[in-house]
Amino acid sequence: MADQLLWLIGIDWATSEHEACLMDRDRQACQYCTVRHTAEGLAAFVDWILQQAGGDPREIGVAIETPHGALVETLVERGFPVFAINPKQLDRFRDRHTAAGAKDDRRDALVLADSLRTDRPAFRRVRVDDPRIIHLRALSRLEDDLQADLSRVTNRIREQVYRVAPTLLTLCPAADEPWFWTLVELAPTPEQQHRLATRQIERLLVRHRIRRLNAPAVRNTLQQPAVRVARGVAEAVISQLRCTIPQARLLHEQRRDCAAQIERLLNALAADDAENPAEHPREHRDVTLLRSLPGVGQQITATMLAEASQPLNDRDCDTLRTYSGAAPVTKRSGRRQHVVIMRYACNPRLRDALYHWSLGSIKTDPASRAYYDMLRARGHHHGRALRSVGDRWLRILVAMLRDRTLYDPTRFSLRQVVAVA
Repeated sequence: MADQLLWLIGIDWATSEHEACLMDRDRQACQYCTVRHTAEGLAAFVDWILQQAGGDPREIGVAIETPHGALVETLVERGFPVFAINPKQLDRFRDRHTAAGAKDDRRDALVLADSLRTDRPAFRRVRVDDPRIIHLRALSRLEDDLQADLSRVTNRIREQVYRVAPTLLTLCPAADEPWFWTLVELAPTPEQQHRLATRQIERLLVRHRIRRLNAPAVRNTLQQPAVRVARGVAEAVISQLRCTIPQARLLHEQRRDCAAQIERLLNALAADDAENPAEHPREHRDVTLLRSLPGVGQQITATMLAEASQPLNDRDCDTLRTYSGAAPVTKRSGRRQHVVIMRYACNPRLRDALYHWSLGSIKTDPASRAYYDMLRARGHHHGRALRSVGDRWLRILVAMLRDRTLYDPTRFSLRQVVAVA
């Protein structure tokens, strides 16, 4: 690919206007252009590139920091090979052009184009994913955001309940269940809780399908002595609960709807893979393979497919380990001690997914549990041992994707795990 690129373009991405630098592969010619982030501006920019560079987009490499957005998608759809680079790496390349630390948009565009010319392996090729993967990525991130918002709102509900009726939290310590919100709405203060009848509580539990509690036990909790509060506190708590409980219900319903959409998308991808197993042999429609692994559920499957689409598509285990934070960072210089530390520069969603995958697997998979126990016996702490378990699962996953085979627990005996470790 590097030998085929006759022209290089560096684009310093901005909000309303982008700065671009076009040069040939010998750096004999160098031109600058300002691109407005509008439909007309992007179309004019593409026409200008083709006019200046001879008309074949396959011979024009584009370097940019931001690997997504309308500008990147326009260039990819028009046939330009687009390459992305981490801003921290770009900062190091900038030092080759100026030792004084000067920085501006035009200089960054020049550095991007020149770095693509000289250091192509430092860049990664940008591809546009399958439309359903793009949709899945948006839904997966939306579900995480909704869960974070719901946690904030339920914490506010818990705080208000704790002010006037702390014993009520023994029924639902996190105050994050819809039936508890209904109970608080029916009786937000101790006086109203004392007047609740057993039949009302029973109807509430039946409507919300709560079986771990019974009406007499709930009523007994409600009859506990109330804490003494200042005048006006109860009214303030009622006013705040009237605002926060509807918010919690809305977020809860939105999260359920988002999860249902994710499940439908995953089922569609799995059905497509089953109907056309050889049509796209290297694409990441591998829902069935992922689901066959111990500890993998809907959220982990969606996160892996959405956040690691290119490494999974390329069957690239090293990149997948780096993105998820499983690959450690080594530091050694001369006679200095060899140090291995945890990788912090990674995709946080992938890191969380791999953590929960590993945590779930040691509860259901004997081989993973044996590996975890062995690492703990060696002195590794809980997080370090789980990262090693996750690293092992990533290697198994990539091998499964390459061979397109389901997970077979009989191939990973406890003796083999100990031998590999």
